[in-house]
Amino acid sequence: MPGQPGTEREQSYLPAMGKHWLLPLYDPLTRLAGVGRIHGQLLDRADLRHGQRILEIGCGTGNLLRALGRRQPDVDAVGIDPDPIALRRARRKAVRAGLPIRYERAFATDLPLPADSFDRVLSAFMLHHLAEDGRTPALREVGRVLRPGGELHVVDIDGTPPERGAGRVHRDARVAGSLPERVLAALADAGLTNVTENGRGRAWFGRIVFYRAEARRGG
Repeated sequence: MPGQPGTEREQSYLPAMGKHWLLPLYDPLTRLAGVGRIHGQLLDRADLRHGQRILEIGCGTGNLLRALGRRQPDVDAVGIDPDPIALRRARRKAVRAGLPIRYERAFATDLPLPADSFDRVLSAFMLHHLAEDGRTPALREVGRVLRPGGELHVVDIDGTPPERGAGRVHRDARVAGSLPERVLAALADAGLTNVTENGRGRAWFGRIVFYRAEARRGG
């Protein structure tokens, strides 16, 4: 059953750089691309408060939660990712920074975490890694682990083709499928409420979109 330790199913996944051997390039390239600035914008939108429990799905090498720890050192932060090599890097960086962040290997579609246990769930450039038929199940898991009224905050690539320059259309099928209307539909299909875009922007690698949604309240 989802949420029960020891039931993780082995699944395929897309590493952060597409290939495991490219992982050493991930942190330098994301710094050059200004992803740290985008992480800051996502944290600004998340309305984080002292003492909250925060989960990041698809944490990679831990840069978003490390930025969170510098802002709010008293939050209880957990990161999950299917890539054990990336998680080892994330743990080392957290130790060096003196941050008590917990990292666990897990898939977003099958979180080994109890229901109603987090105030916020964060996701940065992860949703487009999921196949389209995995997006809604992963978001249902988000709704399960969020406390009633808890919030999901997402930033991801906008796969909408550019109006000009057809040669620049995204060739990767998963990126091309990362269309705002599809993401919003998946959020709603997963049972989340108050689903909305929460801003747009540009990065070196293309356009980005922020999303916000809430877990259903009881009653």
